Amino acid sequence: MNKILLIIRREYLTRVRKRSFIVMTILGPVLMAALIILPIYISTISQGSMKKIAVLDETSWFYQKFKNQPDMKFTYVSGDFEKVKDEALKNKEMLFYIPLPKLNVPVYAELYSENQAGLGVSTYVKMVMKNEVQNKKLLAEGIDPEKIKSSKVEIDLELIKVNANGKEKHVYSDAEEGLAVFSGILIYIFIFMFGAQVMRGIMEEKSNRIVEVIISSVKPFQLMMGKIIGIAFVGITQFLLWIILTLGLVGVFQTSIGSSNLSSGLKMLAEQKLSGDNAATAQVTHFAVAQINEVLSTIDFRVMVLSFLFFFLAGYLLYASLFAAIGGAVDQDADAQQFMLPVSMPLIFSVAMMGIVAAEPNGAIAFWLSMIPFTSPVIMMLRIPFGVPWWQVGISAGILLLTFIVTTFIAGKIYKVGILIYGKKVNYAVLWKWLRN
Repeated sequence: MNKILLIIRREYLTRVRKRSFIVMTILGPVLMAALIILPIYISTISQGSMKKIAVLDETSWFYQKFKNQPDMKFTYVSGDFEKVKDEALKNKEMLFYIPLPKLNVPVYAELYSENQAGLGVSTYVKMVMKNEVQNKKLLAEGIDPEKIKSSKVEIDLELIKVNANGKEKHVYSDAEEGLAVFSGILIYIFIFMFGAQVMRGIMEEKSNRIVEVIISSVKPFQLMMGKIIGIAFVGITQFLLWIILTLGLVGVFQTSIGSSNLSSGLKMLAEQKLSGDNAATAQVTHFAVAQINEVLSTIDFRVMVLSFLFFFLAGYLLYASLFAAIGGAVDQDADAQQFMLPVSMPLIFSVAMMGIVAAEPNGAIAFWLSMIPFTSPVIMMLRIPFGVPWWQVGISAGILLLTFIVTTFIAGKIYKVGILIYGKKVNYAVLWKWLRN
């Protein structure tokens, strides 16, 4: 046991002292925090350049219908099309031209500009034209457009989960699904990332013949377990540092600008960008901003973090033992590919099934995939945010740990023989021979 601890300590300290570990530990939280902070911050301070748009309307349907926006200013012009276009472009303006229609209804327009018109401009003018044409067609049929508008309603559906004791709990399926998918993908990435480190580390020591020196002092099984557990601690350390540093950076940002200022900035942005028929959307946006804290309060982050650590660690140990066996059996990356695919296929399949599981987290497919040990680390982590009975989590965890013990025994036999074999092409028949001996 002392020798395994020494190997764990060696693997851990060697890797956490590497420059690549330090760089990724710092760079990872910065990038994750930037993904959270930058879009919100830019949206609150960005006003966009003022776009001047000259409107030449030969139909007279849309006079004074285009209202000035924070980043758009409309002026109405008349005259010959070519002269008006040249004058507008000369003055660095856009020209929005609505020609007389061949039929009775103007459903065609042209937008001229020196630079590419932004999506905001094209979306806004199309929306105004569409609304105005629809209103006039309704009036022509003797229908009041205001009555049509007033008949439109927004349905607010609140999801309430009732447990066996009759206790009610508000749930937000969109937030849970996003958190579930994010957690599952992280599990997938971390298992592959750190599992591959085990394989490459063994292959590197094997090719450099360092393992011959190490194996003279410790048993092959002790060396394999020490490497697996040592790199597992490296992964947990990096993950926890990422969480702490990311939350710290986001917290500093919120403190510096004020969370209330952030919310008010988002509301102001919604008011600036949305008007007219988009007023309902603005109200929904305001409501969503106000409900952020309530949504977060429904998520048990303690359960999420503990579940993530367990299924990451258990899933990693399972796959790392198989990766260690591959690393001990082969000498080069090219030879490892034939064994990597069948080992990694269940993990890849679990990611491919994420959409189905998220759509029906308590269905039969989701249940059985969360019980199969080779898919359970990702699938069970995907189901937990939706609420999973503890007995299912316990059975899944037990099967996963039991399978790890079995695969470790199998991998140990392969590792014991393969670690000292060089230059020999290994196939499945050879592996089976090693297992039988």
